[in-house]
Amino acid sequence: MSNEFRFFSETHQTRLLGMKAKDPIQLLDGLRKIPESSMYYHTHRFLQQHYRVSPEPPNDFAYWITNILGLRELGESITSVDIVNIKSIEELRTRYIKKLEDHILSGKHISGCIEGHEFHFMDCKTFVFQTDFAANTLAEFAEAMEKIPITSICFHIFEPRLRYQKRENDFSAWLRNIGEHELADRISRMDPYAFTLEGLRKKIIKILRRDDYFDN
Repeated sequence: MSNEFRFFSETHQTRLLGMKAKDPIQLLDGLRKIPESSMYYHTHRFLQQHYRVSPEPPNDFAYWITNILGLRELGESITSVDIVNIKSIEELRTRYIKKLEDHILSGKHISGCIEGHEFHFMDCKTFVFQTDFAANTLAEFAEAMEKIPITSICFHIFEPRLRYQKRENDFSAWLRNIGEHELADRISRMDPYAFTLEGLRKKIIKILRRDDYFDN
């Protein structure tokens, strides 16, 4: 049986859903209706578009609530959802809905935005394609990690658990398959949201080469 790991990547085609919100009540209504692909777009698009900026970027919902509506407490509540331990997009949706419901039911101030600053729900169609990179050994895998496009890292790290309900990311699964259980565990335990995407690449390479033991 071949041990080859083939690196895939992805690109997204975005479109407006024709839905918008001017306040938390309408945002809540929209969150209940939008497809999973829209949820993914509004919570993970920022990672790919700003892969060199500081980690843990706000998702679109929290950004709009905080900066457009001025509801900082609610925005921080949405941002505080621990995406690392979320197992699916539907679970993420449920957590956001609960945060909005709690805010609305508490009777706290619900402000609406001025005209022209509504939240527009977007959707994305994802196209997955095979790259030119593959690996059959750990050394080849580490070398390929230095060259693959950043979108490939995004695809193999974030997509498996959130969109396909796999137990772990593709890199860890392959490493475990070739008997590298320690490396698989260490990559699986990482918080990928604590790094920029380029930082994530560097961290994974250091783990693969076993030269990160003295990192904090």
